[in-house]
Amino acid sequence: MIPNQIKPSFNSGSNDASKVPTPTRRRAKAMPKIKPSVVAIYAGLFALVITFVSVGYSSTQASPSVANVANVDSVTKAEQTSVDSVVATNVAAVIAQSANLPVATSVANLAVSVQIKSEFEQSNGTTTTKPQIIASSVENRSVKSYTVVAGDTVGLLASKFGISTQTIKWANNLTTDALTVGTTLRILPINGILYDVKSSDTVDTIASKYGVDKTRLIGYNDLEISGLVPNTKIILPDGVLPNNERPGYVAPVVINYFSGASGGFDGRTWYIRTGTPDDGPYAHGNCTLYAFNRRVELGLPVGGSGSLSQWGNASSWAYLASQVGLLVNRTPSVGAIMQNGGGFGHVAIVESVLENGDISISEMNAYVSGGGYNIVSGRIVPAANVGQYLFIH
Repeated sequence: MIPNQIKPSFNSGSNDASKVPTPTRRRAKAMPKIKPSVVAIYAGLFALVITFVSVGYSSTQASPSVANVANVDSVTKAEQTSVDSVVATNVAAVIAQSANLPVATSVANLAVSVQIKSEFEQSNGTTTTKPQIIASSVENRSVKSYTVVAGDTVGLLASKFGISTQTIKWANNLTTDALTVGTTLRILPINGILYDVKSSDTVDTIASKYGVDKTRLIGYNDLEISGLVPNTKIILPDGVLPNNERPGYVAPVVINYFSGASGGFDGRTWYIRTGTPDDGPYAHGNCTLYAFNRRVELGLPVGGSGSLSQWGNASSWAYLASQVGLLVNRTPSVGAIMQNGGGFGHVAIVESVLENGDISISEMNAYVSGGGYNIVSGRIVPAANVGQYLFIH
């Protein structure tokens, strides 16, 4: 049997053999029509997917505000390629290719790019972040102002602010630990010196003179940015003031109060302290006031009664001392008053007699290195010069 052969059909009710049998034709199956509503649904769905993809894959945009610690995570998350973006672009590519849309190639390329970006970030563990300004703990370098209250001392304030007593004294030109209530003090953030920059200064000269590390000096004061600016204040971290710049220093002025060829200034001298109590009938800051107070402190007689209770200028002490019965000679002893005549004269106290015949003395208002007006200083008088002076025992 031949497939698809059309069999002749005869009319059983007719003997007309001349009629040719007519073949039966199969009608082609009609294509179903797509309703407009279905087209609209697909178009809407595709548009929704494309919109979602475009939002999920939007390029990194510059943030209009400065990032801070609180929004670092949100910025990072916004920059990451999400899994939803990969899925969405793949779905869009399939739909576009199935529908043979003109944008099918572009959507396919987009899907590949998103997939590659996602795999790269996952393999490297990196995310794109925006530049940020993050608040950090910055060392406080400002100089504070503090008003002294009752009970304050330099020591207590040093402990309170975590700096040395020396730093407080130097910054406020203090010569003692005593403070006056209501006084405003400058408190440095670290140990060191508050320094006034001069036009002749350089970083090297400052670092050398005050014993400061050059790198730290520059970094602490941001000098790499501004440089040294005259008439401004900077902090010298752990700097040390030379003796002649410390509070209370008095430059020595050489005045020959002593007789003799050598002037009596041979030997060592040194600073002891500034000031002595104003307890006595003598002028503040003078040698006579100190000698009077030191003799009282040692429990030795000084002065007499009546008109001889006050011995006047130093040049008259040896004579008046002898008038009240005190031994006066040229042999030194510990506690004796050493005196020279001429002019106003000068008096000092013998502190020790050394084995070689030199004597160690303490005195005030002696213009030698380490001494001066209202300053108590020490000195070694060589044995060769001892015989020039009178000693009141």
